[in-house]
Amino acid sequence: MYRIFLVEDDRALALEIQKQLEQYGNEARFVSDFRAVTEEFSAYDPHLVLMDIMLPFQNGYYWTARLRKFTTVPIVFLSSASDGMNIVMAINMGGDDFIAKPVDPMVLGAKVQAALRRTYEMSAGENTLELNGAVLNLNDASISFGGRRAELTKNEFRILSALLESRGKIVSRDALMLRLWNDDCFVEENTLTVNVTRLRRTLEGLGLPGVIVTKPGSGYLIP
Repeated sequence: MYRIFLVEDDRALALEIQKQLEQYGNEARFVSDFRAVTEEFSAYDPHLVLMDIMLPFQNGYYWTARLRKFTTVPIVFLSSASDGMNIVMAINMGGDDFIAKPVDPMVLGAKVQAALRRTYEMSAGENTLELNGAVLNLNDASISFGGRRAELTKNEFRILSALLESRGKIVSRDALMLRLWNDDCFVEENTLTVNVTRLRRTLEGLGLPGVIVTKPGSGYLIP
């Protein structure tokens, strides 16, 4: 089930779109305070945003620019101003697609599902590992979750990939140290602890707290 955040000030239309999206098996929520779009986005952590252009206080272009400062989640614009200039501006501001009003339910469903599939389902076929809905890309050592993306350091990537490859099993500290520093003759025990701590902070920043479990005297585990 994907979460979709609807930024639309026409409440009747928002309710109708919410109903349509839920018929496709998605979960949908619309903004309640148009002065706090980014805050409500972060609290909901959606997989996709439907963004109107003409909104109270600030327009959809403004909010899209704000969102693009910290998320790559797909943003699909909704607007009755569907002339070429507005469509081009919407895409240039960070939008992924554009749906003209009045909204055709079939077009809405098709475009939303296509954007979700491009972003989340197609990436599953890449060289990746999955972690509680997050995707670790083995090609570029990045991890994505809920529209956020983080670049891992070499050591963070090696630790996380080792734990995921043995998910459900304890990976000993010695095994992790060998994985990280097999070219070194001696590495202090504390160095591994520091790197695990940094990895935990990176995961927490993406909204994935408590993923790595410490097993005292044994090693680490991702359940």
